[in-house]
Amino acid sequence: QIQLVESGGGAVQAGGSLRLSCRASNINLNYWTIGWFRQAPGKRREGVSWLNGQDGRVTYADSIKGRFIISRDNAANTVYLQMNDLKPEDTGVYSCAVVFWTRYDDQVANMATEGYDYWGQGTQVTVSA
Repeated sequence: QIQLVESGGGAVQAGGSLRLSCRASNINLNYWTIGWFRQAPGKRREGVSWLNGQDGRVTYADSIKGRFIISRDNAANTVYLQMNDLKPEDTGVYSCAVVFWTRYDDQVANMATEGYDYWGQGTQVTVSA
């Protein structure tokens, strides 16, 4: 059974940092595009960052560019989202999802939040002013 499990969320003050983890089971992330998404209360889900497991390309949403870094640990089959200089508007439930690596360009071009094959359960991030 394919599973994605997020961890690392929490409550921090503005300017602080968190590192989220997305650990994958029963899939090889080298063949998947991994995306991080967030959803704030009352708002639509938005894409934050993507990583192409096949060639390592990464993409960031403008709202977090320069503050967040997506990376992976192949041995741990885990993708990370390092979040620095957090702001209250970064508050939300952060989830990871995967789609086959060949879909990377389409998903990123459209900043798509749908069409992914597997999702994690999400982890809460709360940033106070």
